[in-house]
Amino acid sequence: MKKITIFALVMVFTLILAACGSSETGSASNSNNEKQANNEGNGASGEGKKKLKIGTDAYYPPFESIENGKIVGFDADLLEELAKETGYGYEFVNLGWEPLFLEVRDGISDFGLSAITISEDRKQTYDFSVPYFLSTNKILVPEGSDIKSIDDLKDKTVAIQNGASGQAAIDKVLGKNSSNVKKFENNNLVILELVNGGADAAVADNATLEEYVKKNPGQKLVVVEDKEGFDSEFYGLMFQKGSPLKAEFDAALTKLIENGTYTQIYEKWFGVKPDLETLKE
Repeated sequence: MKKITIFALVMVFTLILAACGSSETGSASNSNNEKQANNEGNGASGEGKKKLKIGTDAYYPPFESIENGKIVGFDADLLEELAKETGYGYEFVNLGWEPLFLEVRDGISDFGLSAITISEDRKQTYDFSVPYFLSTNKILVPEGSDIKSIDDLKDKTVAIQNGASGQAAIDKVLGKNSSNVKKFENNNLVILELVNGGADAAVADNATLEEYVKKNPGQKLVVVEDKEGFDSEFYGLMFQKGSPLKAEFDAALTKLIENGTYTQIYEKWFGVKPDLETLKE
């Protein structure tokens, strides 16, 4: 009996130690995975300034995506220059779309940068910087589709990112909470639903759709523009209400637009010059 009891105790302690080892390994693994979606930046002279946490949803190329464990894209490059201009160190963190809004609202993240449309509805909860990007929603369809405008989406199945600005326009055509509207966490899943035949069309930001078509010519997809159906939109940095950072980053953004730095970043990612006059207006 003593031998059996001792053997049992040894086995129990062995299992406990193994469990502790597994827990530590898992924590390290989770930490590494999180770091893969974080960017670290030091700004120009961050002495005396706190390190900022900036949230994003890194599944919206060419604005942000993850390559080799790093967030890259137009927004990432713009943030790097803004940090240099303001002198802040920063951590650019992939949070996902809906958590991003919650973290900024609650002050967990200092601001959000993720191709976020400035809207009157969002202004009730958040403060926004001066605009840094002019955009419009467009429709992605297979070649040969009879969809030529937003009105043609009636009785069609449409994929869209949940909470995206284009959702309001789609709701007007298909009806709010229509079963024909499929909502997804990010635009990668939106486009995938169309490619896999689960939707007749996908609606998203023009730059994202055009970039996808350019990089995937074999999928035979086309982008449909409807200037009457979709309003022009402006993106901004999104702050918690009353954030003192807004004024600093407004000034930095304005300077980057005026000194040509913004144009260089824009041309790198989009291959054309930005409409600076409309942006400034």
